[in-house]
Amino acid sequence: MPMYHDRSSPARAGLRPFHWQWLTLLCLCVVLSGCGINKIPTLDEKVKSAWSQVENQYQRRADLIPNLVETVKGYASQEQETLTAVIEARSKATSIQVDADTLNNPEQMQQFQQAQRQLSGALSRLMAVSERYPELKSNQNFLALQSQLEGTENRIAVARRDFIQSVEAYNTEIRTFPGSIWHKIMYSDMPIRENFEATAENADQAPQVKF
Repeated sequence: MPMYHDRSSPARAGLRPFHWQWLTLLCLCVVLSGCGINKIPTLDEKVKSAWSQVENQYQRRADLIPNLVETVKGYASQEQETLTAVIEARSKATSIQVDADTLNNPEQMQQFQQAQRQLSGALSRLMAVSERYPELKSNQNFLALQSQLEGTENRIAVARRDFIQSVEAYNTEIRTFPGSIWHKIMYSDMPIRENFEATAENADQAPQVKF
């Protein structure tokens, strides 16, 4: 008698629901990803990455300052008040850190911005002092530091602009449809993010820095 397999056997039938469950789950994942379920955490990571660049550039500026102060001191030691202001402003600016855990803290962000603005002001006064000392202005070490500082100021402006745009994209996503739906369902613990305050016209654009 010919042997054949019963296509409706329990073993064969038992595989079908299992396969359909996995297929349904796969289709559901594809549909959800297409609807933007991953967009909010993706934008959030971009915000954190952009902020890291802001911190990197501010740290680069802070690292240049000790050599700059020492160079100026060699030619203009009598400008002690200005030199001290720069040193103190740098110390305060580097003491205030805003990382991923405190990025949503408005008070911390304001303190950070204020400290960096004070340091920028102190540096501007220091560079203005150099105008009174021709030998300092022609010193090669000073010229190199000045060039690096100018480049860093531009990088800071670019990094700030990128951060502002990243925060705007993230905040817009969780406040508009369909992102607002996913935010309520999946990401309610992710709040609106604090952004930089524009302190001047076109503050989010990289300026041509001239000391």
